[in-house]
Amino acid sequence: MTKDKYTAVWVSHSSIRDFLQCPRAYYLNNVYRDPQTGHKITLMSPPLALGQAVHEVLESLSVLPTDKRFAQPLAPKFDEVWKKVSGKKGGFPSSEAEQKYKDRGLQMLTRVLDNPGPLKNLAVKIKMDLPYFWLSEKDNIILCGKIDWLEYLPDTESVHIIDFKTGKTDEDSKSLQLPIYHLLVHNCQQREVVRASYWYLERSDTPTEQPLPDLEKAQQRVLKIAKDIKLARQLKRFKCKHKTGCHACRPLEAVVRGDAEFVGVDAFKQDVYILKTPSLEKEETSVIL
Repeated sequence: MTKDKYTAVWVSHSSIRDFLQCPRAYYLNNVYRDPQTGHKITLMSPPLALGQAVHEVLESLSVLPTDKRFAQPLAPKFDEVWKKVSGKKGGFPSSEAEQKYKDRGLQMLTRVLDNPGPLKNLAVKIKMDLPYFWLSEKDNIILCGKIDWLEYLPDTESVHIIDFKTGKTDEDSKSLQLPIYHLLVHNCQQREVVRASYWYLERSDTPTEQPLPDLEKAQQRVLKIAKDIKLARQLKRFKCKHKTGCHACRPLEAVVRGDAEFVGVDAFKQDVYILKTPSLEKEETSVIL
């Protein structure tokens, strides 16, 4: 088959996670387009707003020379980034609730400023806006995704994958996040990956190193799920296992029904909504980031 990235099925950690949680949620997050605007839809919530803002500030540091990354306080930059998610745009029900989340973000950035660790070292930047590679040319499937930080290890000319965590709970040990990131970094740049870590910014001064996933096993696991996704798209079969919906698809169904509030269009030209009903909003804020 001739490679054509425009007809390929693109998968990522987030889309695979959606599919494994609920095929209907995958459809609503990754396939469905609003018939009025032609845009995809996305739900915003306070935890997501917090994660988005903190990640943007930290990722902006990697393009700076090492001696300039922490030359200035991070709070002013955070204040500027926060404007993008302030108020209803971030799903905050009140100014008091918003301030609590913003304070958490400032505390995380202060922790990094006081304990920069690997962030003060050289970093590798992949020369792609969205890193991707052909997971399977035969099956016309592409794997894509952004990695938070790649520390360059000059002694071995290798790299260390670092993923920033802004949530309160640990990443599931069965998560495909690191296997997917290992595949992406291995295939999108030339240096060997020798380490991988999660940095739980709310409670840890340093990244927590994780076992480095085996590339061959990661390839097999991810490709199997990607093929299932491709088949579901071909058959247009995206059913939730539960008759009344599940925690993953119910909030998105609220958007489709018109039971969510439109708050704007994001940088990816997705229509952004927040939930109106307290019960759904409470459920959404329990998402693990």
